[in-house]
Amino acid sequence: MTDWRDRARCRGTDTELFFPGKDSILPEEAAALCAACPVRGDCLEWALGHPQYGVWGGTTRDDRHATRRRGQRKTRREDAA
Repeated sequence: MTDWRDRARCRGTDTELFFPGKDSILPEEAAALCAACPVRGDCLEWALGHPQYGVWGGTTRDDRHATRRRGQRKTRREDAA
């Protein structure tokens, strides 16, 4: 089976686009590529499990950190119920 990265729209794109220097910045060009990418969900799922710097799945590291924190809070609430 083909790896999801082989089908990514960013494949072959200059990697500098996805590593802007600040974890809270999502460059417009990267956002546009990710928005139309057929494997965006796979990319985001991978990035949520592997804390990485840069843009993955149309999100910044700060975005993914917040998503993981929300998931942890939800799990704790469910466990407490």
